Amino acid sequence: MVLFWSLAALLLVAARWIDPPTTAVHIQRRLQAWIHHTPYRARYEFIPLSQISPNLQHAVVAAEDANFYHHHGFDWHQMEIAAQDDLEGERTRGASTITQQLVKNLFFGTGRSFLRKGAEATLVPVAELVLGKRRILEIYLNIVEWGPGIYGAEEACRYYHETAARNIDAEQAARLAAILPAPLKRRPDRMNSYSTIILNRMHQMGW
Repeated sequence: MVLFWSLAALLLVAARWIDPPTTAVHIQRRLQAWIHHTPYRARYEFIPLSQISPNLQHAVVAAEDANFYHHHGFDWHQMEIAAQDDLEGERTRGASTITQQLVKNLFFGTGRSFLRKGAEATLVPVAELVLGKRRILEIYLNIVEWGPGIYGAEEACRYYHETAARNIDAEQAARLAAILPAPLKRRPDRMNSYSTIILNRMHQMGW
């Protein structure tokens, strides 16, 4: 585990300048397709944050991590709310920050375990320290899963809206952000209610 952590930390340092060629989630999906003998085609193109519409940047932050620019990797307030909801059996949303999701995507895939959570928690401060908010958001938007074999903002925008990520308007962006919690089950054109909530959050946040 120490060796894995050290390697992951070095890869995070390298990611400050080098775009990740793949992630644990990408590899996991390819292996799953191979095991189940199902067709699989990965769409993945890394583009600079400047080529991703601010609408999409804002929509994802509003949907996934409203305090992204104010915390240092962990949103303790949201974690407290989530823990209370768990006790009351009313959990409706996760408490993972974009930084936590980035680390999970890069190194751990979609599996869940206390061991993985512990390792993730120790890597999150490293990511915050060596990458900074802008690079964290840039990498996250480029590697996150947006559907079967669809990774990153550019491919998602081309697949669902037939346009480049730089051209996405606010409504389209909100619909894309709305599918991130369950990208293999949701589609943007069905996210009427949740996309409206995201648009309202964007407006409340000054976007």
